[in-house]
Amino acid sequence: MAHHPRSIVPSRRTPLSGSQRTLATAQLVSAIGDGAYYTSSALYFTRIVGLSPTRLGLGLAVAWAIGSVAGVPLGHLADRRGPRGTAATLALVTSVVVASFLVVDAFLPFLVAACLYATAQSGLSAARQALVGGLVPEGERTAALARLQATLNAGLAVGAALGGVALTVGTRAAFLAAFTLTALGFLATGLILLRLPAVLPAVPAVEARPANGAPGRGRGRRRGRGRDGGFAVLADRRYALVTLVNTVLLLRMPLLSLVIPLWIADRAPQLGWLGSALFVLNTVGVTLLQVRTARAVTGLPSAARAVRQAGAVLLASCAVFALSAAPVPVWAMAALLVGGAVLQVLGEMKQSAGSWQIAFDLAPADRLGQYQGFFGTGVAVARTAGPLLLTTLLLDGGGPGWLVLGVLFLAAGCAMGPAVRHAERDRSTWLAPAPAPAPATAPLAPTG
Repeated sequence: MAHHPRSIVPSRRTPLSGSQRTLATAQLVSAIGDGAYYTSSALYFTRIVGLSPTRLGLGLAVAWAIGSVAGVPLGHLADRRGPRGTAATLALVTSVVVASFLVVDAFLPFLVAACLYATAQSGLSAARQALVGGLVPEGERTAALARLQATLNAGLAVGAALGGVALTVGTRAAFLAAFTLTALGFLATGLILLRLPAVLPAVPAVEARPANGAPGRGRGRRRGRGRDGGFAVLADRRYALVTLVNTVLLLRMPLLSLVIPLWIADRAPQLGWLGSALFVLNTVGVTLLQVRTARAVTGLPSAARAVRQAGAVLLASCAVFALSAAPVPVWAMAALLVGGAVLQVLGEMKQSAGSWQIAFDLAPADRLGQYQGFFGTGVAVARTAGPLLLTTLLLDGGGPGWLVLGVLFLAAGCAMGPAVRHAERDRSTWLAPAPAPAPATAPLAPTG
């Protein structure tokens, strides 16, 4: 892994390379399918399949818990077998799994399919990140990921609209059509990914040994971790700390999709439509502004600064949401919810841009897949633990609960800088060659 020069984020007008256009197309197609699935799946499994909400929640929690540990080994597979083939295969697997949902009719088959879906999705995310690392020049990765995130949100919006049609019609055939769209989307994604240039598997930076068995001089060997086939990231406590801090900030994820709609239903049922409107506001905001927000991130210092700013903005967002717990007119509550959502999307975009840069810059070049897989476990943890934690904290805690969450976001944002500097200090040991073996000492010739 080479030393990181100061990155230069290209202008929004910089033409995309062919590889980046292909990645964006694959992202758009899969996101349309995802949007249709996320919008319609809960009601499909409860109304059509007949699962209870409790069993549905339990199954999804188990599935994403398993998915959270699958990212590292599947990311490692992408490192060793090549990220293009791994990503394409996992997209095709996801397509097959989603198609299996069409015939699921009981809890146990649902649980098996959900676990396979979460596993494939976690691995696909890690392999895609490794693919970006292999195809996009180092200084352009954060900008490329910002474009992909904007594309993702545009696709989710289209997919959500199509899923909304299924919800409106409400028949089994309509739901099956939405799931078929998702399956076809991932099938197309796998085929599109195969059009990308091949990325050679990473060569592990381990200490080489000559044929005579004497220790050689390895390059890029990190102390105690340079074992081919091993999951080096599991021993990297400094990277784990950075991942933990980022995971705390990712607790923002269930807010708009779960907590805010429940918050509105409890306090202002007449504003039930606003939950969907705020989700659309978030999606459109990220689509239009994520690339612009990412321009400020040009290296680890600016990335840590962006995450710190995100913590402060998310605190402000939570404070505004807390005000909506007060006995205010309906129009005032609506204004507060819109204001809180605007601040949240600003914090989200800053946190995303900073975390992308941090995740790549602190990862060894030969283990991008497994490191990105480990960093991505924060998403699975937020999806698994976030709903229970946030519904308890916010729906039961009210305004004070929102303030507690905001302080937690601020603390995590401020902790990211020290955590990154702590991890960065160890980077030189990834690059330092192992010490040369001492020359063998010839035995002294007998005298006399």
